[in-house]
Amino acid sequence: MLELYQFEASTFAEKIRLILDYKQVPYRKVEVTPGVGQVEIFQLSGQRQVPVLKDGELVIPDSTAIALHLEKAYPDRPLIPTDPKQKGLCLALESWADEAIVPKARVVMVGAFKQHPNFRTALLPSFTPAPLRSLVGALPGDLLNLVGTGVGFGPDDIKIAAAGLRQDLQALVLMLQNSPYLLGDAPTLADFAVAAATMYLKFPTAQYVDLPEGIGGKGVPGIADVPEYRAFFDWRDRLYAKFRTARTNVPPAAGSASGPTPISID
Repeated sequence: MLELYQFEASTFAEKIRLILDYKQVPYRKVEVTPGVGQVEIFQLSGQRQVPVLKDGELVIPDSTAIALHLEKAYPDRPLIPTDPKQKGLCLALESWADEAIVPKARVVMVGAFKQHPNFRTALLPSFTPAPLRSLVGALPGDLLNLVGTGVGFGPDDIKIAAAGLRQDLQALVLMLQNSPYLLGDAPTLADFAVAAATMYLKFPTAQYVDLPEGIGGKGVPGIADVPEYRAFFDWRDRLYAKFRTARTNVPPAAGSASGPTPISID
């Protein structure tokens, strides 16, 4: 069976999980511990980044290289168009998602983390002790802004990233008008790359990724709740519902007698 070395919260790992589910290829996840676990990744693949796919004796790092390998080794339910122009557009859109949308999404997520206490506490694991959860929620946003300035996460960086993402989302809404997928009537690598890249802007409504209970459907204020982008996020959630395998054995849904209190992101 294929082995996917990953961080559960990695958007690049999520892209590969989407592709594997779409192609209906069984695989086993191997969660990598940041720091210590990356030594094993280096020994396995010669570099320290995830995801890494182990397919028999083959070890493939980098999400794009993994996607291309899967397309060649498991050709059923193809990801890449055969028409040259469509193929070029597909690869360009995947690169745009990876190299432009993901970095900006990471910055605005950190911005929401700093400015919205509910967003901070919502991302903590469910087993986080209540005193620590309260402490994280109480940290002043100005202090976190000071820490982020100079390392790409200051207020100006967040403002620029948010403006760029709004333009990206507007473009995606336009591309999806009168079309079920970005390049026509069938999903491609571009669709799965874009879907994964936007995971942290607004979390999918169902539990596909091991994230805190109650965060589904929530997202970055000022982006996830903007009506003009609803068509895109609705499309993204339909893609997930159709092709992504939901997690099993998850805790009870919020609102049940034994479930946790649902979170609210202002």
